[in-house]
This record gives sequence, C-alpha cells and structure tokens, in this order.
Amino acid sequence: MVYEMGMEETVFNMTLPKETNRQIGPLFSNWLRKGSLGVKTTQDPEEFLNYEDNIIFEASDNAMQEFATTHLGYRHNKGLDFIAKFNNKYIIGEAKFLTDFGGHQNAQLADALNVIRSTFVDTEKEVIKIAVLDGVLYIPNKGKMHKELLEADDDEVIISALLLRDFLYSL
Repeated sequence: MVYEMGMEETVFNMTLPKETNRQIGPLFSNWLRKGSLGVKTTQDPEEFLNYEDNIIFEASDNAMQEFATTHLGYRHNKGLDFIAKFNNKYIIGEAKFLTDFGGHQNAQLADALNVIRSTFVDTEKEVIKIAVLDGVLYIPNKGKMHKELLEADDDEVIISALLLRDFLYSL
C-alpha cells in the first residue's frame, strides 16, 4: 500500500506534524473515500444494500449506526466508523489511532473493544465485527492497552488499517 502511494505522497505523509487522536479520526474516512481498499464507496444505504459486488458504506457515525441497527441487528449505543460488504458478508467496525499510553487513549481502546463485543439481534445476514486499531498498543509492554490486546478472544478481529484490505479480500 505504501508503494502504491508513491514516493511523493509517502514522504509528505511521513513528514506531517504529530496530531492528536481527535484530529486523526477523519483521516480514516478520507482514506476510505480515496479508494484505498480498491472498492466502490457509497453514502446511499439502498445502493449499499442492493449492490452485488464488494462495497463500503461511507457515511457519518450516526448514519452507520442507524443502518447497522436497522439492517444488521446492531444493538450498541455507539456510532460506527466502518461498514463494508465483501462476498455478501457485512463487516462493521470502529477505527482508532492510539498515539500514547494511558488516560483518554485507554478509553478510546475500550470504545473499539465494546463495539466488537456488542450484541446483535438475530439477523439472516452474516456480520463480522472488527476493531481497526493502530498506534502504540502494538508495542510490547506491561501497560493496559497491550495487555487488552493480548487478552482478546480468538474470535475477536483486531487489525491494523495496513492489513484491512488483505483481511477483507480474504473473506
């Protein structure tokens, strides 16, 4: 993926100043809209539902929560950052870039984990819950974030955005 960005864009992104998690949040949506996953994106829920091929529903957190509640049986009181359909499987998730240890960053991790641990009412659609997490939580240490990562259940999908494309196409 870095190779596909090209030298100029790679260097530009590497030299951007450090930003806080709240400023980084919209970058995930922008990244999806740019076609980084190689599939069509739409803001129209009907087009998303009826589209025959792989597609990403790219709307506000609340619009995605409403869609997931109405069509996928989602019952958690939290907006979503990601909804996709790959091979007739629906993938919903929360995306976080954790820039530091402790404090608010622990709460951000808890948000993402609560989404993938949330309950769904029965639906005939296959729904896969994921947490798209990047940042310091992957650095081995004795901190709470890394410990949470290591203690995640085997069926919980926690993945870096760098591996998201490969994961989706493997479904």
